[in-house]
Amino acid sequence: MSKTLSFLFFLLLIFYAGAWYYDLSLPAAEGQKASTKIIFIEPGTPLKEVATLLEREGLIKNKWIFIFEAYLRGLTEKIKAGEYELDPRNPPRKILETLVKGRVVTHYVTIPEGYNIYEIARLLDKAGLCPREEFLKVVKDKELLKELHVPGETAEGFLFPDTYAFWRGISCRLIVATMIKHFWEVWNQEFASRAEELGLSVKEVVTLASIVEKEAVVPHERPIIASVFWNRLKRGMRLQADPTVRYAVKRFYSRLRYRDLRYRHPYNTYIYPGLPPGPICNPGRDSIKAVLYPAKTDYLYFVSKGDGTHHFSRTLREHERAVDIYQRGIRPKDLKSTKKPQKSLEPEEKVLKSNNGTSGNGTKEDTSSQK
Repeated sequence: MSKTLSFLFFLLLIFYAGAWYYDLSLPAAEGQKASTKIIFIEPGTPLKEVATLLEREGLIKNKWIFIFEAYLRGLTEKIKAGEYELDPRNPPRKILETLVKGRVVTHYVTIPEGYNIYEIARLLDKAGLCPREEFLKVVKDKELLKELHVPGETAEGFLFPDTYAFWRGISCRLIVATMIKHFWEVWNQEFASRAEELGLSVKEVVTLASIVEKEAVVPHERPIIASVFWNRLKRGMRLQADPTVRYAVKRFYSRLRYRDLRYRHPYNTYIYPGLPPGPICNPGRDSIKAVLYPAKTDYLYFVSKGDGTHHFSRTLREHERAVDIYQRGIRPKDLKSTKKPQKSLEPEEKVLKSNNGTSGNGTKEDTSSQK
């Protein structure tokens, strides 16, 4: 009799234990009113702390059932760090699978064409993906640059602008590496062969493309703007591009002042001839292509017309008249386009003194409010 009672008690105990386990293994919530929750698991977080977090957030009914499930399946050390969006209507088993497979929340971030490393750093920091100072440190990491074949002292110019899918908890190093690798995917054999044909290194192409990117607003003008810089380089003229001065003085949005043009810095193309030491931003594919395949023109100057387009000129005289019209609002009756280039040009020093450089304040930044 006593054995029978003991057996019945044992069966009853198993039944209640099974019912308890089954109940706690069910989803923590049901119905349409239940909503997903965002949690973040730090790297190296122990299983018990993860389970406690899930229970506290109402995602599971009992942390011990979750821990037991993990032990039972040999997954105690398989949970991946990251940001997760979890649904309390899912059973603990499914939540565990989500954490083990690392199905983290994806954040899409768009790097606009023409952004420099400082602007990208601010964007990523604001998105909560990479602290600004750490990003600026990583883009100058010599080992990383060497590993990814980036010429120069920073990754400026080689962080290809596009829309990327990142996740919170990703390393800044991986973010930078992803963007650089994408650049090399875009820099195909055609581009490499064309650069070699022109006698240019990839760094030189990207440097000039970065200036074109900052100057161009209307896409179809990119090859024309590239031709202006090509023509000036061939004639030994200084590029006198406003965006290079902005990069030198690190003021990317306010208007340039006359003293900025005299600021002695390697990136100031109003003072130093040839290309600056490196790119001033990260150009898109179209600007790179424009440098490799520029339009055939004899233009040497251009000025913003205030609507995103530019007026292109062959001579300094014509350019100064265009500046009067589009920058100062003066309307000389005799302004006409010169069909043939002049045989001689006025001294370049006059261009600097008159503050009417190649672009005459016609940069993308200056016209951004007028597009």
